Amino acid sequence: MKKARICLLGLVLFCSACAAPSLRYKKEMSSLLAAEKYQEAEELLVSKKNKLYSRKDAPLFYLDRALVAFDAGDIDKTDQIFSGAQMMIETSARSVSGEAGRLFINDLTTPYYAPAYEQALTYYYRALNFLRAGNVSAAAVEARRAVFFLDHLRGQKKQGYNDDPFVQYFASLVFESAGQRSDARIARTNALNAYRRLGAKLNVTVPDFPVPSNAAELGEIIFIHSNGLMPLKRNATFQVAWDRALVLASSAAEGDSVSPEVQNAINAGLSGGSVTLSFPEFVDQAYSVKESWLEIGGQRFYTQKVADLAASAKLDLNEKMPAILFRTATRAVSKAAASKAVRELVTQSSKDDSLGDLAGMLAGALGAAVEKADTRQWFTLPAEIRMVRAFVPPEIYNIRLLLRDGYGNIVGERVFENVRVQRGRRIFLHFRTAY
Repeated sequence: MKKARICLLGLVLFCSACAAPSLRYKKEMSSLLAAEKYQEAEELLVSKKNKLYSRKDAPLFYLDRALVAFDAGDIDKTDQIFSGAQMMIETSARSVSGEAGRLFINDLTTPYYAPAYEQALTYYYRALNFLRAGNVSAAAVEARRAVFFLDHLRGQKKQGYNDDPFVQYFASLVFESAGQRSDARIARTNALNAYRRLGAKLNVTVPDFPVPSNAAELGEIIFIHSNGLMPLKRNATFQVAWDRALVLASSAAEGDSVSPEVQNAINAGLSGGSVTLSFPEFVDQAYSVKESWLEIGGQRFYTQKVADLAASAKLDLNEKMPAILFRTATRAVSKAAASKAVRELVTQSSKDDSLGDLAGMLAGALGAAVEKADTRQWFTLPAEIRMVRAFVPPEIYNIRLLLRDGYGNIVGERVFENVRVQRGRRIFLHFRTAY
C-alpha cells in the first residue's frame, strides 16, 4: 500500500509539471502588448519562465520573448534570442518518455514542437531584424534558410500548409535588396504559386503592388504592419458515447498506432455510458485596427493583408485534430480499463464491493484530472501582417501612418520622422499594433 501511495504521488507530481501558459496569462500579456508596454511584458514573461514554461517548452519561451524584444525595438536582444530559439527547434528530438506520457497521460508531456508556420516566421522575423540594423547580407542568409525550409516542407507534405506565400514573397524582396536576382525570381514564383494554391485556406489573396515604369528614378519604402492579436488556444471538452470513443481509439491517425493496452480494453467489451474528451480550440481576441495607410509627400499608400497568421494557426490545428482526437480517445479508453481493473482488484482483495467502487472512482478521477489539452502556442504573434510598397521621389520625409477601425474611425497614428529615401534604393519600415 505504501508503495502504491508513493507511485500515485509521483504520478501527480509528474502531471503537475505538464502545464502550459494559461489563458489568463496570455490575455494579460496581450493587454500589455496592446498598450505597447513591452518592458512590463518582458518582465511578466520572464517571471513565468519556471511556472508556466517547463524545460521541455524552452523553444516556446524563447519565441515569445524574442518577439517581445523585437516589438520593443531591441535589435541585439532580438537576434540573440531568436538565434537560440531556432537552434532549439532545429536540434530538438522526441523523447521516449514523452511519447509514452502522451499516450497515457496527456499531450503536454512531450517537448514543444513549433509547427511549420511558426518555424517559417522565425526566419522572417530574424531577417527583418537584420534589415532594421542595416545588415542586408545577414537578412539574405535568413531568407535563404526560409526558402530552404519551405522547399523541404513541400517535398515532405503534398497537401495543406506546405508552403508560406508571405515568407516566400518577403524572401524575394530581401534577395532583390541583396542583388541576388535569380534567387529573387525563384522565391517570387514560389510565393505567387503558394498564394494561388493556399490563399483560400490562409485567407489571403495575391498582393497587388504595381511597380511604376520610372521606378529606377525613385526610391522605395516597404512598410510592414504587424496587426492584431493571435487567437488563443484553450482547453475544450465534449462528451461522446463509449462506442464512438472506441471507434476513435481504434482508428489510428497518421503517425500514431493503437497500443496493446487500448486493444485489450476494446476486446474487453467496454460499453455503455459516455466519456469526456479534451482538445484544444481557438478563441479569437478582438482588435480594432482594420485598415492602415501611409501619407508620404501628399500621396496615400494603403496597406494590403499579405499574411493571416490566425488563419495559419487554425489550419495547422485543423490538420492535427484527427490525431489529437485519436490520442485523447485512446487515453480515455485506457483509463477506463485501468479504473475497471482497479475496482475489480480491490473488490477481490477486500471482499468489499463498496471499497472496490470507491477505488475505481478514485482511479477514474485521477485519470480525468490529468487529462489536459495541449494549448501551447506562439501567442505573442500578430493576427495578420499588412504591407505596402511605396515608390516616391528621393527626399527626406516625415511619414505619417494612419490606422482606421471597421467603422471608418481613425483610431491611431504614428509619424516616422526624417526618413531618407534615396534614388534606386529600398528601405524597410515596421510597426506593430495590437489594439
